[in-house]
Amino acid sequence: MTRTKKRAIIAAVVALVALAAAIGGYAYWTANGSGTASGTAASATTDLVLHGTFPTGIYPGGSETVTFTADNPNAGPVRLGTISLASVTPDASHPTCPTTSADFTMAAVPVNADIAPGNGNTITPTGTLVYHNLATDQSACKGATLTLNLTSN
Repeated sequence: MTRTKKRAIIAAVVALVALAAAIGGYAYWTANGSGTASGTAASATTDLVLHGTFPTGIYPGGSETVTFTADNPNAGPVRLGTISLASVTPDASHPTCPTTSADFTMAAVPVNADIAPGNGNTITPTGTLVYHNLATDQSACKGATLTLNLTSN
């Protein structure tokens, strides 16, 4: 065999090996596969803390606008649906101030918003606290500081 023929055969073998490697590499990079993955979604670890304020001076038969803020101690936003009035509590100096649902009401306030992490997040809309009871003497409530106990969903 001549030297030129040997070189041609060697070149052909090298080319075939390179082509086989290229086809094998192509098949490797375009191969299909399947599998699974898992993880845990984050959850709110602490409830929102709601705050409500209304101007001084509510009286029997009157109403006041209640503004709200919320503290969100979580790392991410928390959805706030509706704010409701659970009860009203008078300060310790006015223990006989009647604060039943016949005395004070506030319609549920639909918020439907995400509350960002942090304190003092302003909530809109506002609520309306109504002081209903005109049938009985409400003198025990004069000057009382009233605490609105709020709930949400």
